[in-house]
Amino acid sequence: MNAHPLPPILSIVAKSGSGKTTFIEKLLPELNRRGLRVGVLKHHGHATPFDMPGKDTFRHFAAGAEVVVGASAAQVAVFRRQNGAEDLEGVIAQHMADLDLVLTEGYKRGPHPKIEVHRAARSGELLCDPADLLALVSDTPFAIPTPQFGLEEAAAVADFLVAWLQARA
Repeated sequence: MNAHPLPPILSIVAKSGSGKTTFIEKLLPELNRRGLRVGVLKHHGHATPFDMPGKDTFRHFAAGAEVVVGASAAQVAVFRRQNGAEDLEGVIAQHMADLDLVLTEGYKRGPHPKIEVHRAARSGELLCDPADLLALVSDTPFAIPTPQFGLEEAAAVADFLVAWLQARA
C-alpha cells in the first residue's frame, strides 16, 4: 500500500471539443504560480498504446519488454505493461502521490469532484448534474448554485482551487 495519502483529485470534464485541454493549458501555469505541484492524468479511452508506431520505445515494447523508459535531459517517459488503468487511484498512488493536486482530463463518471468546461456552441446542456460539480467554466451562465467562471478566467479558477485545497487541509 502507498505510504503517502493520495493527493486531491479533480476531474476536468466536458463534451468532446469543448476545450478541456485548452483550459487545462491555461490553468496549469496559474496553479504553478501559486506554488502548487500539479499532475495531469489524461484518460485515454481507447485500447491502444500512447506510444507511436515506428519509435524505438514502441518497438521495444512491442517486442515484449515489460517496461520501457525513454530518458532525455527534458523528460522521462515510462511505458509499463499492465492490464488497463481502470484503477485511477492505483495509477495515482504509483506515479503521482508526491503532488499537491492531480487533475484528470476526462473520468466524467468518476467519484471525484469535477469542473465542467462548457461551450454553448457545442451544447445547450451541461454534461454533469450540477450537484456533482465543484465549479463550471463556461461561455454562458447557468441558473445553478455552482461557482461559475468564464473560459478565460483561469487565474480566478486557480484562486478558487487554492481556497478549496486549503479548506480540505
